[in-house]
Amino acid sequence: MKARKAWRVVREVVDEADIVVEVVDARDPIGTRNRKLERLIQEEGKPLLIVMNKADLVPKEWAEEYKRKSEIPVVFISARERKGTGILRRKIKKLAKPLLEEKERVKVALIGYPNVGKSTIINTLKGKRAVGTAPIPGYTKGKQLIRLSKKIWLLDSPGVIPIDDFDELVIRGGFPADKIEEPVKPAVKLIGRILETRKEAITEKFGITEFESEEDILRKIGERRGLIKAGGEVDLEETARWFLREWQTGRFTLFGSEEGGKRDFIWDFEEILNGIEEDLLLDPRRILWKYRDELREKLDGQKRAGVREIEGVTVGIATGFKKCDSAVKFLEELTGKHVLASECFGKKWKGVVAVIE
Repeated sequence: MKARKAWRVVREVVDEADIVVEVVDARDPIGTRNRKLERLIQEEGKPLLIVMNKADLVPKEWAEEYKRKSEIPVVFISARERKGTGILRRKIKKLAKPLLEEKERVKVALIGYPNVGKSTIINTLKGKRAVGTAPIPGYTKGKQLIRLSKKIWLLDSPGVIPIDDFDELVIRGGFPADKIEEPVKPAVKLIGRILETRKEAITEKFGITEFESEEDILRKIGERRGLIKAGGEVDLEETARWFLREWQTGRFTLFGSEEGGKRDFIWDFEEILNGIEEDLLLDPRRILWKYRDELREKLDGQKRAGVREIEGVTVGIATGFKKCDSAVKFLEELTGKHVLASECFGKKWKGVVAVIE
């Protein structure tokens, strides 16, 4: 369905509904909320409720803080786990109560982007109360009303917001990252959204704490991944494709992933790596000789890692392992490269300094 036609359908649904529920993915609320839709509903003077679906995938504290700051009422649910749907029903009834003083029936419409879980919520709300179509003469083909209570009905219709921006299509996984000719723009846009929603995700995933701009973050990610062109410059396009691919596949999210949870390490060694780069130390033995004391202080059982691209090779440091081989393997998995030389240190807990290429 073309964007113009899709928006026409959305407008028809808004016009017909008495209450509109905007369904949003709790993992990416800024990206899946639609301000154009919200303005349209508010201009119509109709009650609007935001339902954050997939709330089981975000921390409760973050969800509560987002809800507190929102200018529009928010309900968090997990339709898949059937959690929060009772709260949603009660909220809908509360919004419907003043309308029922003038209407015999209140119609509620669910609208949202593709893949936010709108259909799952509709099916969950239907439950055993679904009684088929309402006996309304002339009701539009393809739509039906599902009874939620005696006077509150769910307008089951195709209220799907079109994705009419290519960058948004890329970010939502609608276009493969590997086939994007100009990936930097959507990648920078995605980074900006992450900074606005939960900037800690950048630090947790990439160890980046200081930056000048979204593009600077992209460049630092390329440095850490070792995505360098001939001449020593970061390959921004390849970095952007890699970053978008991580987002599209779910390996990188605002709140980490199962993979990240299993890895569970802290980005560290920024000052040591600064000194290594300044002195151009590319021999693991010389690095260990100079920074042995500082590195031993990090042997506390917590996994720590740091990598830095220097003169065409990558210097990596990892601590908090029971075996040196495990630390070497960890650095190779982290960078996607092969360790050329390494030096092990530590007793109960091990660490390695490595040159990687």
